Amino acid sequence: MYLTIQETADYLSLPKEYIESLIMQKKIRTVHDGEQLLIYKDQFKTHLEQLEKYKILAEEWANEPIPEDLDIKDED
Repeated sequence: MYLTIQETADYLSLPKEYIESLIMQKKIRTVHDGEQLLIYKDQFKTHLEQLEKYKILAEEWANEPIPEDLDIKDED
């Protein structure tokens, strides 16, 4: 499935200008259909999967209890 630049920006939740700059830097592959640039949607599949993995890892890390410090001494 191919998306326009605006549809891609909406899909990735990024500004349209940023998507255009990535296209100019050749970090996003495009095809030209004679009228506009089209972007293949599945090229972002791996990126989105990695983001999801990092979100899960960050959530696990944030929910991990803080271990008790063995060096703490009660000085009362």
